[in-house]
Amino acid sequence: MALGTSNAMTMDGWQRPAEAAPLSAESDERLVVRARAGEEPALEELFYRYRQPVFRFVMRMVNSKDDAEDVTQDVFIRVYEHLKSFREECRFSTWILRIAANLCTDRARSRQRQTQLLQQEATDRLEWMTHPHAPDPVELAHGDQVSATVRRALNALPDHHKMMIVLRDLEEKQYEEIAEMLGCTIGGAKLRVLRARRALKARLTPLLEQIGEMENVRL
Repeated sequence: MALGTSNAMTMDGWQRPAEAAPLSAESDERLVVRARAGEEPALEELFYRYRQPVFRFVMRMVNSKDDAEDVTQDVFIRVYEHLKSFREECRFSTWILRIAANLCTDRARSRQRQTQLLQQEATDRLEWMTHPHAPDPVELAHGDQVSATVRRALNALPDHHKMMIVLRDLEEKQYEEIAEMLGCTIGGAKLRVLRARRALKARLTPLLEQIGEMENVRL
């Protein structure tokens, strides 16, 4: 499989090979075993199975289609290069998303994209941020303007917070899988998600006030 070619992993052009179709009913675990044994159709089936989930996750992290396609291709190159070292202590889906998450972080650091957008003083609004009945920021994302505001706030978060929101609230991953990806306890995963949500709320508060959305919040 020509992973090094420029069009090998484009989202629009990568198709399931005809000879891989019978493998579609195989489990990930079985496909990994067969791919390690040198069966190229098994490797191609894994790529076909995960290309869209990986691309969707990466797209939410890097917020650029071109960058997302580049990172997605790099993910599958890493899988190709390191499949024999994959330990079956975790699921293949967890392993490949961990690779994707690491590559997203590497790209963000290399390009120094950690710019802080629309920083405003929110000290006097901490009551809303910590109020037990305050709406979850993701639940507020109704309507184009509010959705765009949530995206702006999400993209302004540090990578470690953004990743937690993407995994838990957008990808709807279970805490068990997040913990497995991060190599921490389930309690640790819940704490990281909580911190990320608080960070997002802190950024959303002044932005939502600007568009009048806060008028709908009843403390």
